[in-house]
Amino acid sequence: MTDIEIAKNNLNGHTICICKDGYCLYSEKRGIAPIMGLIADSVDLAGYSVADKVVGKAAAMLFVKCGIKQVFAKTLSKNGKKILERFGIPYEYETLTEKIINRDGTDICPMEKTVLNIEDVEEGYTALKNKLKQLSAKN
Repeated sequence: MTDIEIAKNNLNGHTICICKDGYCLYSEKRGIAPIMGLIADSVDLAGYSVADKVVGKAAAMLFVKCGIKQVFAKTLSKNGKKILERFGIPYEYETLTEKIINRDGTDICPMEKTVLNIEDVEEGYTALKNKLKQLSAKN
């Protein structure tokens, strides 16, 4: 079984499953929090395959930054798809959507909005990190 198949098979009950050589990392945190946490902890994710419930442009940029080799998304945004294609990351999805919506269903996801006009992965990562700091300061 391939890493992406293992990740897909182990996604149930989690928001993300990241696998390499049969070793898997899981999270139940929502949004980009799991991948941002792994980046903050300096976890080397190069060569891992990811199964994720929702992949938009923000998540796709973070996957590029980490060196993820393959992605499966239950829901993939068109902007996320463009990033994966631009960087040559093979992907599969169940549902392709125009955009990722926020949790209230009232607007575009704030992380997607943050990177909407950013194409550079490092610039996107910095903008996302700053946005998360700003949101946590409000709470």
